[in-house]
Amino acid sequence: MQKRGAFPWAGSILAVATCVTIYWTTGQFMLSAAALIVWLCTLWLAYWTPPEIQRVTEVEAYDVQRVSRLIENSGAPILVTSRNRIIVANQMARKVLGAHVIEQDARVAFRQPEAIALIDQRATGRARIRGVARRRDVWLFNRQQLDDDLAVIELINQTAEEDISRAHTDFVANASHELRTPLASIIGYVETLLEGEPPATPEIRQKFLGTILNEANRLQGLVSDLMSLSRIEAEKHDRPQEIVLLKPLIEKASMDAAGLERQPRLDFQLDADPTVSGDPRQLEQLVRNLVDNALKYGDPAKPVTIALSTTDNQEAKLAVIDRGDGIAKEHLPHLTRRFYRTDPGRSRASGGTGLGLAIVKHIVERHAGRLDITSQQGQGSTFTVRIPLNEVSPENV
Repeated sequence: MQKRGAFPWAGSILAVATCVTIYWTTGQFMLSAAALIVWLCTLWLAYWTPPEIQRVTEVEAYDVQRVSRLIENSGAPILVTSRNRIIVANQMARKVLGAHVIEQDARVAFRQPEAIALIDQRATGRARIRGVARRRDVWLFNRQQLDDDLAVIELINQTAEEDISRAHTDFVANASHELRTPLASIIGYVETLLEGEPPATPEIRQKFLGTILNEANRLQGLVSDLMSLSRIEAEKHDRPQEIVLLKPLIEKASMDAAGLERQPRLDFQLDADPTVSGDPRQLEQLVRNLVDNALKYGDPAKPVTIALSTTDNQEAKLAVIDRGDGIAKEHLPHLTRRFYRTDPGRSRASGGTGLGLAIVKHIVERHAGRLDITSQQGQGSTFTVRIPLNEVSPENV
């Protein structure tokens, strides 16, 4: 046996005095003697501790402290439990679950049937759980049972992978639908021409062939945009380094997008001649997409303004302003999603693929820039692109 601090004299005196009082008031000697014995034995057991129990307690406390220091700065949330009670939670775990989880039952902290099943069974295993920190979060719950009491729980955030997988699924479904529509139209008209009884007149044949050509052109544009988007996404982590003069590039790309018929509607306000580090081909595509959209959806009787300036934050600022019907506020956050259209019928009728603004967004991101969209219904929309300036002056290019 081994002592633990000073003997509890105060507690012993209190026990004797209390038992004497009980005997004095009740006259029951056996009851007061039994209470005194139990009380003194409790104090004695607290004073004397078997050395092996004390050593194990000290070792466990020391090991828990070492583990806590070891995992504190880990990038993944890690917890240590003792008999399902959380005794250690590193910095990331406290950030995700809250500091209150320490000393809490792990089943209460997670409240997920899959996680609770592993905890109750004291099993080593994995489970996918949702809504740990936010409703749409997805985590891999990884539990390792170390001994009869201790277990380690690691949380691996799989929300990004889940979002990517869902985005790929949606993209394939949308792309398949967009490709199927013109193909079905082409096949239907060709079958009608081949199998029509009686044979189609020259006027009808000419009309059908015109529709087939339009659908084929739409299909070609869709495939071209899909390939462009794929190339841009493949290069999005490769920052372009070529020095580009924006003013002549914007003028040329805008004129190409407008064509001869729509060029009179262009209103250039190019008040600066900045240079940026960029990919000329992609920047031209960005300008063509924005200008083409503005010309399509703006008022045909009103001009489209293409403005170029610089900001106090050392950025080149391109603004494309149409004066059309505008866009409702609920659509603005979704405009850069693939195949998103505010008016599908009008978009398809004008030859839109639903990928133009998605391509613009990815080009802007590759150039470390920012895309802002503002609109007021009945007055028009403004698409603003900001790209960091290059330090090289135009004269040195």
